[in-house]
Amino acid sequence: MQLTSSHPRTRPISAGHLRAFDAVARHLNFRAAGEELSLTQSAVSRQIQALEDEVGTALFLRHTRAVELTSAGSQLLRATGMALERIDAAVRQIRQSAGRKSVAITTWASFASMWLIPRLEAFQREHPDIDIRIDASDVAVDLATADVDLALRYVVPQAAPPGAIRLFGEQLTPVASPWLLKERRLTQVQDLAKMTLIEAGDAHRTRHLEWLTWQRWLDKFGHTATMTKATRGAKAVLPQKLTPQRWLYFNYAHQIVQAALSGQGVALARLPLVAESLASGALVEPLPHTRMDSPLVYWLLVAPRSQQRPEVKAFCNWLQQQAADTRQAIGDVPDPDTVDHLD
Repeated sequence: MQLTSSHPRTRPISAGHLRAFDAVARHLNFRAAGEELSLTQSAVSRQIQALEDEVGTALFLRHTRAVELTSAGSQLLRATGMALERIDAAVRQIRQSAGRKSVAITTWASFASMWLIPRLEAFQREHPDIDIRIDASDVAVDLATADVDLALRYVVPQAAPPGAIRLFGEQLTPVASPWLLKERRLTQVQDLAKMTLIEAGDAHRTRHLEWLTWQRWLDKFGHTATMTKATRGAKAVLPQKLTPQRWLYFNYAHQIVQAALSGQGVALARLPLVAESLASGALVEPLPHTRMDSPLVYWLLVAPRSQQRPEVKAFCNWLQQQAADTRQAIGDVPDPDTVDHLD
């Protein structure tokens, strides 16, 4: 059967006929498809005829005792089979989660993997009835419209949105694997000249993120005193900026720390994100007297529509307690003029 028309069909097909098509295509039998769908054989046949009319061509070859997919039918089955499976999976997930308590958080990937996720087990033990969803993205979402309850952000105080809750500030410090430090001495700043330094490859593109670079740290700590021929034997010295043996660049903070953990070099790490690794001995802070303050701060934002939900309140309370533990671990003392809730 070849259906013809004076003009091509452009309107979307009716979704109701696709279930019948899928059942017939799988069984290659109208009666079996009807039994699966709890419909009569004639009802299924009418739905297929209506679908063929909408598509504009035959989808099945009807034989005396069987049906066979046409090439057009096979093409449509490949699309509808996957689409219906995805729809069914989504509906199952919605049904399973309907009525369950849940909290959705948006944050960036490095913070999620290095700080938030390792702590989540404690919250789940305390609140086994609350589901957690983490959307890791570097793109800031609008809490007024996005399908999330909380946002964890990383900006200078002047850029924090109204209502942001300060979690903790940060310092930057050189860190390295204890295995690397067994092979290479690192007891003073000048020893870095024989090391590989690891940092973010894109940090120089943003003014605020330049604080995370070795360049900032070296400007403060990395000048060595060298004698010139004219001053040899005299007290006068000429400051010279330290340069490392080589550089190693990565896109994300967790990649930088992973490279340091595996002994590939010395990383200038964000102290809040490596406090646990330092406490466990997985990383070592070889130059603790060279910590450098960063103007960037970690913040919590709560979507207005989610503020009164008990599960969101529970997660916020837990999160702020975890932040307090981090502040204590890194010795973070906020500026006295800084308040938790910005006006």
